[in-house]
Order: sequence, then structure tokens, then C-alpha cells
Amino acid sequence: MSGKTKFTSVLRILAGPAAILLAALVLTLAVENLSHGSTAEGRGRLEDAVRRAAVTCYASEGLYPPTLAYLEEHYGVQVDESRYTVFYEVFAENLMPDITVVENEGA
Repeated sequence: MSGKTKFTSVLRILAGPAAILLAALVLTLAVENLSHGSTAEGRGRLEDAVRRAAVTCYASEGLYPPTLAYLEEHYGVQVDESRYTVFYEVFAENLMPDITVVENEGA
């Protein structure tokens, strides 16, 4: 067997496992990217829900809710506290509260 033929045989043998490893790597990266995207989307949806509930409260009661707990109790806002932390800061009853949602570490 010549050197060129031997080299070609080795390449053919290694091509199958290399293709499988490459496909596994691509799949792993795709799943990780999808997971990151859905987490960011969930954070955005929660922040929008809290903001909409606060505006609804202002429209119906004439003042913004004093706490996040008030929104949870009276307007049905649900926060998955194992995944997100919501910072809800009220300045005055007639000013929109500062609402920030952050993802918890390891969530």
C-alpha cells in the first residue's frame, strides 16, 4: 500500500467520528443559544406584565400600586422567584414606578 493510499484510508476512517463530534457540538451550541433566548424573552415578558398591571392599577384606582405584592394580590401578577428578581421602586403615587427584572444566578 502506498503512502498516499494509506493516508486516504486513515482520513476516511476518521471522517465519520469527526462528523459526529461536529454535529454534536453544533447541536449543543444551538440548544444553549435557544435556552438563552427563551430566558431573555421570559424576563422581558415578566417586566411587560408588571408594567401593564401597574398602568391598569393607575387607570382604575388613580394611583400606582405601592408594592409588587399589591400587584400580585389584586392584579394577578405571578413572579417565578426562583428564576427572576423584580425590583419595584415607587417614587410617588402619581409617577410610574421603576420596574427592573433580572434573572437569578443559576436559574
